[in-house]
Parts: sequence; C-alpha cells; structure tokens
Amino acid sequence: MYGLIIILLPLIAGYLLHVTRANLLRGVARMLSALVYIILFFMGTSLAFLDNLSSNLLTIFHTALISMLCIIACSLLAFWLLEKRVPWHHPHKQQALPSRLHMALESLKLCGSVLGGFLLGLSQWSVLRHASTISEYALMLMLFLVGIQLRSSGMTLGQITLNRRGMLVAAVSLCSALIGGMLAALWLDLPIKTGLALASGFGWYSLSGILMTESFGPVIGSAAFFNDLLRELITIMLIPLLISRQRSMTLGLSGATSMDFTLPILQRTGGMEIVPAAIVHGFIMSLLAPILIALFSA
Repeated sequence: MYGLIIILLPLIAGYLLHVTRANLLRGVARMLSALVYIILFFMGTSLAFLDNLSSNLLTIFHTALISMLCIIACSLLAFWLLEKRVPWHHPHKQQALPSRLHMALESLKLCGSVLGGFLLGLSQWSVLRHASTISEYALMLMLFLVGIQLRSSGMTLGQITLNRRGMLVAAVSLCSALIGGMLAALWLDLPIKTGLALASGFGWYSLSGILMTESFGPVIGSAAFFNDLLRELITIMLIPLLISRQRSMTLGLSGATSMDFTLPILQRTGGMEIVPAAIVHGFIMSLLAPILIALFSA
C-alpha cells in the first residue's frame, strides 16, 4: 500500500498541475533527465552491495533476456494478427531517418549511469548505504514531474477516445505484454505477479528499473531495466524495416516511448498520419506503466 501511495500521489499531483510556460516545461524536462541518471546511479550502487554478487549478475541478465524474448514474441504475434484482421492503410513517403546509432547510444548512456553507480558501490563506502532512501525521494519527485509532462502533452480524455487506432494498438500492447510476462514468469519460475510487473514497463526502462528496484530489490529492478532497454533497442532497428507493412506492430513495439523517444523515427518512416495515434498510444502506456507496476508489486 505504501508503494502504491508513493507512486500514485506524486503522479496525480503533477498531472493536476497545469503548466503552460515553455521555459518552465523545459526546466521540468531537464530536471527529469537529471533525476533519471541520479536514480539509475543509485540503483547501480545498491546492486554493488548485494551478497553473492557474481551469481546475482547472471540472474539479472538471464531474467532480462527471457522476459524480453517472451514479451517481444507475444507482441509480434499479436500485432501480426491485428494487421490481418484490421489492416492499417495509410499512404506515406518515408523521409530521411534519424541516426539509429545515435538513438541507441542515448539509451546506452543510461546503462553507463548504472555501471558508474555499481563501480563506485564496489568501494563499499558507508555513505552509499543510504542509496535506497535517496532514490525513493528522487523517485517521488520524478513521478511528480512525469505527471506534469503528461498534462502538458495536451491530451484530454476526449482526444484519447476519438483516436480509435491509438487505443486499439494500446489495448493489444497491454494484453500481449502481460501474456509475455506471464510466460516469462513460468519459464523463470517466478511468481506470476513478478512477471506481470516486469512486463508493465512497456519499454520505459528508466522508470521500470527504478520502480521495480523499490518494490523487488536491485536484482529484479536491474532485470526490468535491461528487459525494457533491450526492447527499445530492438524496436529502433525494426521500425524502418516493418513500418511499410506492419504499422500497428511498429507502433505497438515502441510502447510508452512512442510519444517521445521513438516518435521522430515513427514520424519520418510512417508519415505525419501516424503521429496522433503514436501520441495517444504513448500517453496511455505511459499512464499505465507506473500504475500497473505498483499494482502488481503490491
């Protein structure tokens, strides 16, 4: 119950605060970016204080890989069936792509933050033992800022319900990811709720790793981070290859990042027609991610 409160209250409080000034929103974005690096740094620090460190690292990467494979496989199948039943026809002219290498490196910089915290944590410096308390307060501030950003995106309930394709893709994204999470839990011999929580990041690695660390500890939290990071890296590579034939699939694989990080590549490859659905889909998945992780972690 405590975990649910510290997640939902800051998120709702931020969403209720209507910020319109461009300079304030830019400040929110910069602060949010800094907080992500800070919290991931302390997540790496907490990891370094684990007992049986070498065996735990193997567990992290094994859990992340199996989870990612199950979720991606279920999503690919679900969206292939969706395109068969309800094809998405939109003529578009593919534009020059943003550098996929640059986008991949941006994601990998977050890995560097975790690695930096981990290496410093190996020193066993006593001050770093308070890392979990610091990251908890930073998490609450981060969720407050996320709520402000969601409100500033301009999406209303009316706009969400009017975009049928965005909602349809979001529904399939949700169901296929959760099914993949359950399969991963059975494969890894984890509780079903843990598998569902692992699947509920929807590619939002900077958030899922933090929230899962708060609820399940640094092993599962780190696995959640790498699970969602791998999903996003694969999505970046697949979008240009699939978007001409599988528009719903490319949008669905983007998960919560379809309204920010992967939006430029979706727009340039799929045309402006995909943008409204991408924003609606990303908004819904971004809103669901912290709520579902909190519920499955309760």
